[in-house]
Order: sequence, then structure tokens, then C-alpha cells
Amino acid sequence: MSTVWYVLVLCAIVCAMAYVAWNYVRIRKMPEGTPELTEMAGIIRSGANTFMLTEYKTISIVVAVLALVFSLFVEKTAGITFLIGACMSSIVCVLGMKSATYANVRTANRARETMSIGETVKVALCGGSISGLSVQAFGMMGLVAVLLIWGGVNHQADGAGLVVQLSGVNASLMRISCYSLGCSLVAMFNRVAGGNYTKAADISADILAKIRNDLPEDDSRVPNVIADFIGDNVNDIAGNCSDLLESFVATISASLMIAVILFQGHAAAFADKSELLEKAFGLTTIFPIAIAGLGLISCLIGLGYAAFKKMGDNPAHELDMATWISAGFTVVLSLAATFIVFGGMDPQVMAEYGWKAGVLSPWICVVLGLASGVAIGKITEYYTSTDYKPTQKLAEMATEGEAFVITKGDAIGSRSCLLPILVIGVALLVSGMVASTYGIAIAALGMLAFVGATVSIDAFGPIADNAGGLAESCHLDHDVRKITDKLDAVGNTTAAIGKGFAIGSAAFATVSLIVSYVGNYTAAGETLILNFASFTVVAGAIIGGALVEYFSAMLTDNTIESAKAMADEGDKMLSIPGALEGKVKPDYNKMIQMATQGALRKMLVPSILAMAIPVVGGFVFGVDFVGGLLIGATVVAIPRAIFMGNSGGAFDNAKKYIESGSLEGHGKGSAAHKAAVSGDTVGDTRKDVVGVALDIFIKMMSTVANTLVAVFKNFTLFR
Repeated sequence: MSTVWYVLVLCAIVCAMAYVAWNYVRIRKMPEGTPELTEMAGIIRSGANTFMLTEYKTISIVVAVLALVFSLFVEKTAGITFLIGACMSSIVCVLGMKSATYANVRTANRARETMSIGETVKVALCGGSISGLSVQAFGMMGLVAVLLIWGGVNHQADGAGLVVQLSGVNASLMRISCYSLGCSLVAMFNRVAGGNYTKAADISADILAKIRNDLPEDDSRVPNVIADFIGDNVNDIAGNCSDLLESFVATISASLMIAVILFQGHAAAFADKSELLEKAFGLTTIFPIAIAGLGLISCLIGLGYAAFKKMGDNPAHELDMATWISAGFTVVLSLAATFIVFGGMDPQVMAEYGWKAGVLSPWICVVLGLASGVAIGKITEYYTSTDYKPTQKLAEMATEGEAFVITKGDAIGSRSCLLPILVIGVALLVSGMVASTYGIAIAALGMLAFVGATVSIDAFGPIADNAGGLAESCHLDHDVRKITDKLDAVGNTTAAIGKGFAIGSAAFATVSLIVSYVGNYTAAGETLILNFASFTVVAGAIIGGALVEYFSAMLTDNTIESAKAMADEGDKMLSIPGALEGKVKPDYNKMIQMATQGALRKMLVPSILAMAIPVVGGFVFGVDFVGGLLIGATVVAIPRAIFMGNSGGAFDNAKKYIESGSLEGHGKGSAAHKAAVSGDTVGDTRKDVVGVALDIFIKMMSTVANTLVAVFKNFTLFR
């Protein structure tokens, strides 16, 4: 049976990659438009390429060193799979970024040529689908390659490093965990560096244009504007791609690890019927692969619908339909897969595994995870979209000044935490009750099974935003900017939903990884317990929570310092005689170089921190302390990330609500608008730097802990 599923999954991967290649060729063949558009797009593309190239010089060194360490001291093949994971994540980042820098200018030009929202949205979605489908296809391709090359998942594989041989190392799980860790490391670097780059440029551009000089947004006279355009691609596209790929891979990895833990935990009970348990083990390891592959097929159907359907003046409806179609097919196909995979599983094994609904138990968990993702997205939309009261009330508060804006925005962010966390908590409880620990992991996978569609719709937003910026800076007709602004408004909502989805999926993935971590150091046959009556666990939890706050502060400080330096430099350029009149062209390259150097200089410490914390904690205080560390960090990070993302999204859209003229008597340039811009400046760092990095922070810590749990069991300073 496993061979058939692997063939099906590989076919899905090939189809997705063919669709990606077709879209890439289509994008490249489209005209870029006016000479000014072509020139500006070339600067953006060159700056993004330079940033990624410079960033990966640092990343490649760190990856090579860690790969060597894993092979020498943990498991000899783990370093290879770590490299494969880093390569898959890097390919997706580069491909997503390149496609976005080709799609942005062509989206602006299509709006210029056709004056049609429906025609323009197709170009932006074409670029976005390259990112989205690449995330799922390359993430799966790397994992399937690891499984096929080394013979799948083995519950008995003993591994050893080239130099050190540790007891209790499962070579099969170590390869999977290191593959996931390679994806995590690249995601962390991309999110930290990309977030610093884009928000330092964005904040400094807003300060210079809207507050200090009363210039329009995206005015080409402001030297920081081009760096801002570049930042949209290196963070909102490349960073988001690596983020969601890492979540997707982590959930599959956690499912496979828990399948091994289940087998080992029930081996004694089935000592005289080992063939039943062996069969169940094979089925529980192939099911996550099957669900991921079927989810990819569902994404192809949903995105194909959006690509070929004629769109009108309300693209949000069609984009929503693409997501619903992808989710619907995932539900239906996963139901069929559940009966096919588990139809022959022994009922006695199901009962022993804690599957309360029999063969349907895993499918119920898939649906729970998927429904949770959709629900979190809708809740996020309510708190951040201009169509609903929270953001509208925030815009109204802007008439009272900055203090009211910030206070109200904070209240919206805090209020928005409850419902998503209730959804996550209930889904975890029910999935655990229905199918025990395996159910939790499968629920996480269910949420991410159609990640190709969600990332595609999310990536549509930054491309539309960039297109609007190009229309403004290249002096296209005002009606063109109206079209791109409408797409940008839709994109803001899809981006906010995407951030909520990313945080929700991170919560599920992290819980799954924590369960597998505890299982990896618990003796076979014993109940999985992390004892909160232990002072070691409590101490770890308190420290883990505090580290989340420290990490958040570090990222915020880094971004604001870079933004101030860029704003001051931009002021100097604008003070040159003729600059404000548009007679002297700004030195865009100098500003791009400043953004690049600032981001790369400040990315290393926060990124390495997520790896170093569990390593030091495990070596010094042992496995229980690290377990507490993971719990504490997760409990604090999830509401913190939701608060950051939703308050930031509300700030951003409140500003756009005023700019659209929806607040009567308070348009662009008014006191209310300037107060809203101040709120947006605060929100920029929250939603695009801190909020999006926190989910990777907790996933990376959990992945490191799973990778090194055998090391912690062998070497601990204070037992």
C-alpha cells in the first residue's frame, strides 16, 4: 500500500511543479509596461537579489557547520537531511521572491492596459500561486526523498555519529527531525532579517513622506520607498514561504514521530500479536504522507478554478472560493484516504491507541484542524478588516490623536486573542479525546494540508501592494492606482488572515512537537507525562515565557534602530536642493544598502538564540527543564503573536480606511490621518517583525529539542 501512496504523492508533486513552471513562464512573457516601470522594477529585483545573495552567504556557513556537527556527534546521516531541509526552504524562498519581483510590475501594467480589476487580480494571483504551490511541493519533495532514500520510518533503527555513539538514537527519526530543523533554521533567518529590512524601510518611508514632509505614500522622491518595495518581497513573500514550509514539514514530522512512540508504547501489550501492531505502525506512518499529497491535489484544483474563472469587480469572493474549494476537496479526499488506509486496521489496535471513533478518528482530527484554521482566519479578518467595527472604531479614534489610537489598537489586539485561542484549545482537546496524541498531530496536519492555497492567496497581497507602489512612483494614471488600491485592500485582509493562519498552525505544530519530545525521552510502555509539580519543569516554564518577551524586545529594538538611521539618512537626501521638487533623483542604492546591512547585521543573534536556549537548558538541567521551557514559551508566545498580528493589522487598515475617504471630513493629510499613520508605524513592527517571528521561535525550539533529546539523556550537568 505504501508504494501506491508514494507514487500518488510524487505525481501530485510533479503536477504542482509543472503548474508552477507554467505560471512562471506566463509571468515572464507578460510585458512590463512603460520604460519607467521597467526601470523601477529592475531596481527592486536587483535589490532583492542582492539581499538574498548576501543573506545566504551567512546562512550557508551556519548550515554547513551545524550539518557537520550533527553528522559527527549525533547521527551520521542527519547532517545530510539537515542540508536537504535547508536547501528546500531556500529554493522556495528564492523562487517565491523572484516570481513576486516579476509579477509586481506586470500586475501594475495589466491594470494600466486593461483598467480591469478582474484581469489585474489574475496576474497577482498567478505570481502568488508560484510561491504557495512551491511551499507544499518542495517541502514534500524533500521529506519524501529522505524517506525513500533511507527506507521510510523505522521504529528500531539505531543510529550513531561518525565520532560519538549515543544510546537511544533512532536514526530514522533523527533524519526526519534534522530535515525539519534545516527548514526551521532558514525560516528563522529569513523572518528575522526580512522583517528588519522591510519594516525599517517602511517605517522610515512613512515618517519621511507622511509625517515630516507631507508627501504621498510611495512617492518616488522619498529615497526609502524602493527599499520598502524590496522589503515586501524579501519578508512578506520569501519569509512567509519559508515560515509556512517549516510549519508544514514540522507537522508531518511530528505525526511520524508520534507513530513511532505509539508503536513503542504498546509493543508489550501486543507481544503475542506483533504483526497487528507492525501493520498499524505502517498505516500510521503512511497516512500523514497521504493527507499532505491529497491536500496538494486539492490546492491545484482550487487555484486552477481561480486561474480560469472569469473575475469581476469583487476579487475577494473568487479568492475565498479558491480557498473553500481547496479545503472542501481536502476534506473529501482525506475521508477516502482514511477508509483506504485504516480500513484494514485491527479494531483492537485502534482501541489500544485510544481511537474513540474507530476508523474515522484520524479523519475527524483532520477536519478539526482544517476547521480551526478557517475559523482563526475569519476571526482575524473580523478584527483587522475595514469591513468590520473594530477597525472602523479605531479609525474614528484617530480624530482624538495618537494616544487614543495606540490605546484602542492595544485593546483590539488583546480582545482578539481569546477566540482564536479558544478555537485552538477546543480543537486540541477534542482531537486528543478522539484519537489521543496521534490525533493532535493529525489535526495540526489537517490545518496545513491545503497550505499551498493559503500561501498563494496570502502572497497575492504583497504583489498587489508592490504594484500599487509602482503605479504611484512611476506616475501612472490615477485610475490605475485606484485599481491597485482595491487589490491592496483585499491583499491586506488576505495577509492578516495568513498571519492568523500561520500563528494557529504554529500552535498546533508546536503542541505536536512537544508531545513527540516528551515521548522521545519517556521509557517504552510508560505514560507520557511532563510533571508540573516538579520545580525543574516550573522553572523552565517561567524562563521560557520570559525569553519570548526578551526575543520580542530584541527584534523591536533592532527594527526601530534601523528605521531611525534610514529616516535620518533619507532626510539628508531630501534636504539636497531640488530633491523635493523632483529635479534631483534620490540615491536609492545607498538606502537599499543601508537596509541590507542593517538587517543582516542584526539577524544572527536572535536567530541563533532559538537554537541555543534548548541546547544550553538540556545540557545543564536536562530533559524535564527543556520540556518546561517549551511549554512556557508556547503559552506566552501564542497570545503574544496573535496580539501583535491583529493589533498591527488593525492599525494598518485603520490608516487605509481614512485614506480611502471613509471617515467623513478626515482624509489624507488630516490630523486624524497623521495619528493613524503613527499607529501604523507602531503596528508595522508588531505584525511583520515580532508576530511572524514568534511562531518560528517556538517551533524551532521544539524541533531542536526533538533533535537533541537523545543527547540530553546522555549528557546532563545537573540531573
